Amino acid sequence: MTWSRSCCDLPFLLLRLSYFLSGIFLTTSYSGRAAAASAVLPTSNCYALDNTSRLLDFTDWIGHPFEYDGTDGDLVVRFCKDVEKRSQAGYIDFGHYTSSRYFIPGPEPLDFTQKFHSGDLMNCENTFDKMGRTAQVNIVCGNCLTSSCKGDLGCICSVSYDKTMCSVIIELAIPCTNRGPRIFKGFTVGFNPRSWEIVYNGMTQHGFEKAYNEFSFGTDQTQLSLYITAISSLSGLVGKPVFQVYPQSGLEVKLSGSAANGAAPSTLSPSILSVNWRCEIAQENPYEVHMQIPIEGYDPIEFTLTKSCEYKQGSEGDSMRGWATFGILSCVMVALSFVFCCGGFIYKTRVQNQYGVYALPGMTILSACLEAVSSRPVGGYNSGSDSSGTFTNHASWDSSQVNQRNNERRYGSI
Repeated sequence: MTWSRSCCDLPFLLLRLSYFLSGIFLTTSYSGRAAAASAVLPTSNCYALDNTSRLLDFTDWIGHPFEYDGTDGDLVVRFCKDVEKRSQAGYIDFGHYTSSRYFIPGPEPLDFTQKFHSGDLMNCENTFDKMGRTAQVNIVCGNCLTSSCKGDLGCICSVSYDKTMCSVIIELAIPCTNRGPRIFKGFTVGFNPRSWEIVYNGMTQHGFEKAYNEFSFGTDQTQLSLYITAISSLSGLVGKPVFQVYPQSGLEVKLSGSAANGAAPSTLSPSILSVNWRCEIAQENPYEVHMQIPIEGYDPIEFTLTKSCEYKQGSEGDSMRGWATFGILSCVMVALSFVFCCGGFIYKTRVQNQYGVYALPGMTILSACLEAVSSRPVGGYNSGSDSSGTFTNHASWDSSQVNQRNNERRYGSI
């Protein structure tokens, strides 16, 4: 269709304008949805939650060195990696950072505490569980308690060793400006009552923070059950889940279950969120279902489910409608058969003067078919003219029986 033709077609122009505006709306809503704040698990174990449950991700700081000049050597803290002392005699390892559980909120005036274990064992064989040298890094957000740092990424304020030089306590000041969303700790979402594949400890796991084709659910899976748990004392803060589908048309999604009705989840009694989805329009790319669970006083829990639609699926009522149609037709056929039988019976008794079984419609045809199929009447016998019968010579049979009796009598007389 050329532009000169469409410019004079007012309905066509209105249709094109509606498609354009709907496309802008979809793009804007989806972009705003993607930009919404959500608690996603960081890509490393170098993160912490402050005293207000705000997420601080220090992934970009891994391995950054903080040096402290001492009289007998320099102490170097490689952030979220290890602590070592460097001198002319060599290097002394004071432990390694192994898990995020060693990055915990600290007591006032500290903000965080990092612990490093499994350092050098020489001259420290009597340490607890033979863990070797250890280090504890007390982190303060901002400047040192007694002085200020010259660098932009902070500095080491003070260092203190124990008498055996088997442990060291370090005070480190760093900026903590980029605070993330407030985490609702203890909240989980999984595919089983005791699992957390989607959300763990209030943070969305990798694979569900956005759409992934490899994490898509199949077309034949029309229902998905999610189990939600939370700390019992805070379960009342959990709201009803809401969702948004992209694209907005082509996938029908309905939520049901105790979680959809607003039931408070707990660790002993998880609430169930049933996602019922049906493909109305088949397409190559999977559909995206953005789920959001509001938490009062915290940032909402957000995760994305993807559903592939390789073919169109019938609605849930199609099979029921088919059975209903079959039932109605069956009832009509039974009623017509009854009317036909009654009318035929009355006609044969009144007009043809037939009575009994033969007055029923179709009995004449049925009798003729039975006679044609059977060669002789049921329970009949051979006629006397049938020469092929086995018992035709009755006289010879009778005479043989008489002779046998005579022989028996003669034998008995002897």
